[in-house]
Amino acid sequence: MGKTKKEILAVIPARGGSKGVPKKNIKLLCGKPLIVWTITEAKKSKYLTRIIVSTDDEEIAEIAKRNGAEVPFLRPSEISGDLSTDVEFLLHALNFLKQKENYEPEIVLRLPPTSPLRTAKNIDEGIIKLLNTPGADAARPILEAPKHPYKMWKISADGQWLKPFLSKEFTGFEEPHNIARQLFPKVYIHTGAMDIMRLKTIRELKSTSGNKLTYFFMKPEESINIDTPLDFEIAEYLSKKMAAS
Repeated sequence: MGKTKKEILAVIPARGGSKGVPKKNIKLLCGKPLIVWTITEAKKSKYLTRIIVSTDDEEIAEIAKRNGAEVPFLRPSEISGDLSTDVEFLLHALNFLKQKENYEPEIVLRLPPTSPLRTAKNIDEGIIKLLNTPGADAARPILEAPKHPYKMWKISADGQWLKPFLSKEFTGFEEPHNIARQLFPKVYIHTGAMDIMRLKTIRELKSTSGNKLTYFFMKPEESINIDTPLDFEIAEYLSKKMAAS
């Protein structure tokens, strides 16, 4: 399939603040700032028509621009906090581009820099899945959950005891923690590597998932999410292993 004529916008969110790893989004991974990994793969996509970075940090903005992404604005501080939502910064970016350029894409991607091993192939597979799924509001990458929720625990209100997180009425099993997981229904997690949305999903539904959410698969090694110094070490190991394969 050749280049689509649809306007497909990638928004790379990159706040300057990070509690776990200071300046995480520009910390070096195998010699490259973290955000550059995402910009590089986005530029390789067959279908993305525009790539912008939404950041509140001038240093991140300069690195992004030097590596081929647009930074049409600095994100306001009121939507750059730890509790700010994805919908807030996506709407801000869309409103800015509409007001300043009369630009509106049909499809919007959120590509967090914290998933550096996500590939252009992953991006394109997700775009095609959404475009080829009539009625879908959005598409998300998934993988099978490494731990099944039927085997999870919670601590009792008095703090003394472990109790099953899900009740027998929910699971249908007397003691699911003592049963082989192969007997359970398969469950999946969102890798967090991207969200792919139709414009109306963000504008009208104020959502990144919408009411009808389709999916595509990613490999575990492509899905690593960086949040701690240890994650950087794991990502570096995986990157070198993937490059050698």
